[in-house]
Amino acid sequence: MNTSVIIPTYNEKENIVDLIQQILALPIKARVIVVDDNSPDGTGQVVNELARQRPEVSIIHRAGKLGLGTAYVAGFKKALAEGAERLITMDADFSHHPAYIPPLVALANHYHITIGSRYIPNGGVANWEWQRRLLSWSANTFARTLLGLKARDCTAGFRCYHREVLLNIELDQIFSNGYSFLVEMIFRCQQKGFPVGEIPIIFTNRERGQSKISQREIYKAMYTVMRLATGRFKKGQRIQVSALPPLPPQADEINKLVAPRL
Repeated sequence: MNTSVIIPTYNEKENIVDLIQQILALPIKARVIVVDDNSPDGTGQVVNELARQRPEVSIIHRAGKLGLGTAYVAGFKKALAEGAERLITMDADFSHHPAYIPPLVALANHYHITIGSRYIPNGGVANWEWQRRLLSWSANTFARTLLGLKARDCTAGFRCYHREVLLNIELDQIFSNGYSFLVEMIFRCQQKGFPVGEIPIIFTNRERGQSKISQREIYKAMYTVMRLATGRFKKGQRIQVSALPPLPPQADEINKLVAPRL
């Protein structure tokens, strides 16, 4: 299966090479697309060097810090143009461990969108203060309740999309940017009728570099949820999606693949 991993970056020089090398060492064949927003620390330059050595790696250089949402869209368009059938999004700071990618892709045989989830059994977070745990849980509960989302972790950025999903989402019409883009994407996907599956992951706080989440991003996400809630019950948006085989009786084998508390 043709798989592309899309990684937005801004000042991730300390993490990005190690992350890419671990992805390329996985037992799945994957291309890596880095979308760099002109990182002052030279992230783009180190990825350039790696791309010269590894043809599976490519980079999109952008003029400045243009936001997470538009970075994902740029990566989606490039991956789709290259023929990717599975498109994975993940953070560059190892909060999403590459070891979870194979089970995320395995579950994609049964769901059009799969998510690495903190909020299902065996999932969780590590190295978070209680205030951040409460904020994250509250944000998820707020979005799920107002938008009727079925995904338990609707703010997660660790996802695998089928090509079919992204070809049926009007990517350029998604209003949200920043982390609120993630909420709008899963909302639009559910409106179209695409089923969502989740694997448990342990989300680990970054050890190197600085977090990109700000108070402004939190306010933007709250605004996004309120805006989307006004159109929650509009009719006529669902489409005929392709049929996928149901999970087999031994489906818990997928969970066993992610059991180690990384």
